[in-house]
Amino acid sequence: MSELTLNNGVTIPQLGFGVFQVPPEETQRTVEDALEAGYRHIDTAAAYRNEAGVGAALAATGIAREDIFVTTKLRNGEQGRAQEAFQNSRKALGLDFIDLYLIHWPVPSQGLFVQAWKEMERLYENKEIRAIGVSNFLSDHLDTLLQSTETVPAVNQFELHPSYQQADLAAKCRSLGIAVEAYSPLGQGGDLNGNAVTSIAAAHDATTAQVVLAWHLANGNIVIPKSANPGRIRENFAASSLKLSGDEISAITALESGARIGSDPAVASFTQM
Repeated sequence: MSELTLNNGVTIPQLGFGVFQVPPEETQRTVEDALEAGYRHIDTAAAYRNEAGVGAALAATGIAREDIFVTTKLRNGEQGRAQEAFQNSRKALGLDFIDLYLIHWPVPSQGLFVQAWKEMERLYENKEIRAIGVSNFLSDHLDTLLQSTETVPAVNQFELHPSYQQADLAAKCRSLGIAVEAYSPLGQGGDLNGNAVTSIAAAHDATTAQVVLAWHLANGNIVIPKSANPGRIRENFAASSLKLSGDEISAITALESGARIGSDPAVASFTQM
């Protein structure tokens, strides 16, 4: 499994496993399946309400803590009390430290993400978090953060898939030393049926999901596919060994249509509570 080195020297497995929308009662089993398949990077969030299930899976596997990379996120409604929220997440996960902690959304209407970041900087300085980052931050949100704080985010996790690539935002992040992490990497399945993807999959005797994930990996994205199906979990993990040609990568990149699936971070204001 390939790893990327973040801007503070911490390494992160490039292909991770997301648990967005995995029901709490199914999370332990699903994460255990992912770890058995070979994943060593698990991405959760307080808003998903399944951190405890992730923690139970980590405890049950017997895999050494230093061999697993765990990401969780600060809920929007808790930006004013980030340290307390972090401790609640850490306890739910049953961990002494978190590898990566993200501000889940900027919620610019609250005007609290800079305050939250400063609290996260203190947790980072105290070595309770190995790296801190953001999620769903657009260019102007990054500008505000960088003008007001000391630490450049290690990661920006945002919606990114062949039909919605946010190329300018990705390029800006990389120019600043911020790693790009893609959620909804398959376009929630919508990017798997185009002729380019299906023909490339046929040529490699691969699944269409493997092809899109291989495109992400080739572009240097951290990527966190999610599935509750054990067979698909294993298939997705196998994308790490699929190598695409330059022409194949270009053909998938050409699928850009500018069609966002999720909420617009410029105006999103839900609390996640």
